Amino acid sequence: MSVKLDTNAIKYIAVFEGMTNAKIKDCMIEDTQIVFVVMEGQMGLAIGKNGLNVKEVQQAIGKPVKLFEYATNPEEFIKKLFEPIELKKVEIVQKDSDKVVRVFLDTHAKGKAIGKKGENIQRIKTLLERHHGIKDVIIR
Repeated sequence: MSVKLDTNAIKYIAVFEGMTNAKIKDCMIEDTQIVFVVMEGQMGLAIGKNGLNVKEVQQAIGKPVKLFEYATNPEEFIKKLFEPIELKKVEIVQKDSDKVVRVFLDTHAKGKAIGKKGENIQRIKTLLERHHGIKDVIIR
């Protein structure tokens, strides 16, 4: 899947990659933060020792940064998107002509997975559609 990036996202990626040497697969600009999808195996490089790289990037761009590590395997990517929440089970199913994922987790973790005003689950849905063509996420 190819992701279309606007000029601002490309600028943020250039700043991030220039400061950390980590390769970025995607960037989403949200109201309160910038979300980066880091290439597989590059998360340590992106974060830096004691989180120094992330702190420096946040300072340079003037916004909080949220990082997710990409995975070519959709189930692994889903698990990484939900971290630190532990998923009991992940099922990718075909519903009509669309791929949908069912995520099973402990009841007490549902609120955190959804987030305030649904912002966490909306971000997860957007990233899954952009990178794996998965149209919806159902939490059970």
